[in-house]
Amino acid sequence: MQPDLDPIVPARPEWREDAPFSPEFGDGYYSADGGPAESLAVFIEGNRLAQRFAALSSGDLFVIGETGTGTALNLLLAARLFLDHAPEGARLALVSSEKHPLGHADLARCHEAWSGFESLSTDLRAQWPEPTPGFHRVELHERIDVTLMFGDSLEMWRRQRCDVDAWFLDGFAPARNPSMWSEALFGQIALRSAPGATLASFTVAGAVRRGLEGAGFTCRRLPGFGRKRHRLEAVFGGHWSAQRQRRGHALVAGAGLAGACTARALARRGWTVTVADPAGVARAASGNRLGVVYTTPSGIATPQNRFYQASYLLALRRLEALGAGERGIGRFEGVVQHATSARHAERLWRAAESRLWPPGTLVRESGDAFLLPGGGFVEPPTWCRLLLGDARIEFRPEALAAFDVDRGRLDLAGGAELDVDALVLCCGAATTRFRQAADLPLRTIRGQVTEVRATPRSRAWRRARCHRGYVTPAWNGLHSVGATFDLHGERDGESDIDDRENLAALADGLPGHWQDLGGECVEIAGRRAAHRCQAADYLPLAGALEPQSAGGIGPWLNVAHGSRGLSSTPLCADLVADSIGGLPLAVDEPMERALAPARFAARVHRGPR
Repeated sequence: MQPDLDPIVPARPEWREDAPFSPEFGDGYYSADGGPAESLAVFIEGNRLAQRFAALSSGDLFVIGETGTGTALNLLLAARLFLDHAPEGARLALVSSEKHPLGHADLARCHEAWSGFESLSTDLRAQWPEPTPGFHRVELHERIDVTLMFGDSLEMWRRQRCDVDAWFLDGFAPARNPSMWSEALFGQIALRSAPGATLASFTVAGAVRRGLEGAGFTCRRLPGFGRKRHRLEAVFGGHWSAQRQRRGHALVAGAGLAGACTARALARRGWTVTVADPAGVARAASGNRLGVVYTTPSGIATPQNRFYQASYLLALRRLEALGAGERGIGRFEGVVQHATSARHAERLWRAAESRLWPPGTLVRESGDAFLLPGGGFVEPPTWCRLLLGDARIEFRPEALAAFDVDRGRLDLAGGAELDVDALVLCCGAATTRFRQAADLPLRTIRGQVTEVRATPRSRAWRRARCHRGYVTPAWNGLHSVGATFDLHGERDGESDIDDRENLAALADGLPGHWQDLGGECVEIAGRRAAHRCQAADYLPLAGALEPQSAGGIGPWLNVAHGSRGLSSTPLCADLVADSIGGLPLAVDEPMERALAPARFAARVHRGPR
């Protein structure tokens, strides 16, 4: 496997007179005459954002693109201005690239010196991602999303396919950082620009003006800010008009983790959502008493490995932002991954030694055991109910019987008909009972979890541990031990055989923990069996079922999360909701293609609808 992105090297600024300075590029992050004032003059006023925000209508979408996130000052100023001037119902998408992102401490030190957007700053820093390559989504406000793209600006913007209304070009000075001002990047900026898009920058260097003009911008030089003589404004060819976000009524079939995350993502983007599931909320594979939030680390940045990393890290941020720990529905004190083979051990060692996993995200505990410090466990049913608790989401205990996307009409098993603007199937392997998806390569894997009574010694455990199976710390007096992996198991109900298999795997992989639970005298207090859904290539299916259905009713899919639904469903839900709404995507194009159901297009039914 070949990596498609390089690891991220974080910024290491020096502090000079309480302002950050880059020794690598020999330049400061903002003007000594006042960072916020300079950003307002150059970038905010240079794009006439106050007037343009005020002129938006409900349902309009405004996209700002940036090269050089830096301290995120421009993003915060734009967000505050949008909330002050834009009407309710309008939406702002901030998309910014950064090759060397600042760390949490330096970011906090910058923001503490500024006033006027403390709440936005706090929310941004609370969700500030780890320095890993690719796209990272931050929910800055109910009406504002930030997509931080960590990597080379040209490469990141090649992987983004939104239409940008206003640009902030804010890299270090061209003489010190020429790659940020290349003709190739200007050409990519032009490709991503909406007709009539505006652009602002602090630099008026001749090469910059000529490069932008060659890419289709009309440039003009204006008086600069502070000690800088000039600044630049530019306009792309064509007539500008506001974009429209797509909203309406969506039906989500399935009320497990995938369905709950998808419904919440759509509701947050202004949709009204009906969630239909005849079994109720989290009654199938998402109904286990506890689930572990973890991933299998790799040191090679392929789209598939990056998805496992990015989805896990996003899930942790999302669980924290929505207060899973504070609400008492989980605990996040780390997950220990024990190698199950020499090959697995080598993979963990390579991941730990690579720069793909930043310090503090993957730590060797002992031997071939590695700690994911941010991981933990949560109650999936409670988490699903929390996600579905939005006033814009209605739950109906009914099944989707059939759908006709050409008519926009859905039939529920009870006889009711619904007119909808989007349909998302989040019903696992049951997806294939619809003729449009009958040939998708989905399989069901039966698994059983064994619940074991805690002992005085086992109550001291704080971390979940994954080996060939897994074991959680005590939660309400019980440990979850699991789970069997029966690829050909089609029976329903629980089995004593599966309990013995779970405990035998624990005794073999973690003999000390097995002894702490009582060894041969372990007390089984309960069990639960369910069928997981998995695709042939182990990745989820997230996106339009067929390419031609993108931008329409669908159907859209968010299925096949296997045993990692707690980690993988939030990012897939963002991808689906962004795609349906016509918003900048939370994932880059290679990752989008890796997750797209269309990767199995040859197998998808092509008959009449």
